[in-house]
Amino acid sequence: MKKVLITGGAGFIGSHVVRLFVNKYPDYQITNLDALTYAGNLENLLDIAHAANYSFVKGDITDENFIDNLFSSQHFDAVIHLAAESHVDRSIMDPLSFVKTNILGTAVLLNAAKKHWHGESGKLFYHVSTDEVYGSLGETGFFTEETSYDPRSPYSASKASSDHLVNAYHHTYNLPVVISNCSNNYGSHQFPEKLLPLMINNIVNSKPLPVYGKGDNVRDWLWVEDHAKAIDVVFHTGKLGETYNIGGFNEWKNIDIVHLLCKIMDRKLGRAEGESAKLITYVKDRAGHDKRYAIDATKINQELGWTPSLQFEEGLEKTIDWYLDNSQWVEHITSGAYQQYYHDQYQAR
Repeated sequence: MKKVLITGGAGFIGSHVVRLFVNKYPDYQITNLDALTYAGNLENLLDIAHAANYSFVKGDITDENFIDNLFSSQHFDAVIHLAAESHVDRSIMDPLSFVKTNILGTAVLLNAAKKHWHGESGKLFYHVSTDEVYGSLGETGFFTEETSYDPRSPYSASKASSDHLVNAYHHTYNLPVVISNCSNNYGSHQFPEKLLPLMINNIVNSKPLPVYGKGDNVRDWLWVEDHAKAIDVVFHTGKLGETYNIGGFNEWKNIDIVHLLCKIMDRKLGRAEGESAKLITYVKDRAGHDKRYAIDATKINQELGWTPSLQFEEGLEKTIDWYLDNSQWVEHITSGAYQQYYHDQYQAR
């Protein structure tokens, strides 16, 4: 039996990875470690909460004694490290919280793995990162695994630092590691501060749709379930010490994606076409807003055989349907009601 620790497993991407591993690998024991901050929500995992091969632990990855005791008691064979502060706007307002969680938290986990694995074979520390570490692209070109790091925000700088720490532990201590850097994820269970769920929720409630600058910033979009499947592939077949870029081969300008979203939402809500687009409001651009991200996912495709399964339009339809069908989840997470419930529940333990 493999004992796998997944950090940040109550979050957006993490919950999809936890669900995939719990369902696909009944012989694995999956431990979900999450601090249940504002973006961590155990409602994301109600469908597998009572699975025999799943357990949840509430805790902070920056707490050295807690992490050391957890490794000592659970004897993990592998770590899939997703826990992170991840919103660029929040990092601009509060950079130190990103430094603490993303850098110190990663170092604490690496130290625990180094200490408890004692150079044993069959272990793996898998660090999940972002394409934002590479900085900003011009009109052409793609990020590859050889692209130099050039982070432009406190968030991307903290993730770049954590990437470097993981590589350093591999080279210095021979810790078995892999890293993946992904493009923008979209799909179900995403906290409504991010572009797509924010716009969907605002359209439903006829609120303004804030678009930074002219809306001409370009992002590569990746369906979150395809990302979870890629993580599965890298976890099981990735080469130690390697980095794999995971992207959707799917570039869109922000304003174009908002217009497409408005068109689909008008149809699904029975509104006149163009009604939701009237809500678009251009706001002052974000500080240090990267112009364009685009991932070259050739390496993971050719070496590991992974490729995205959905075209963006199909994935967007599925995403919109999920948020419209799960309005109660949106209400809970935006009100903070779920957070208070689980805080009270785990404080009592």
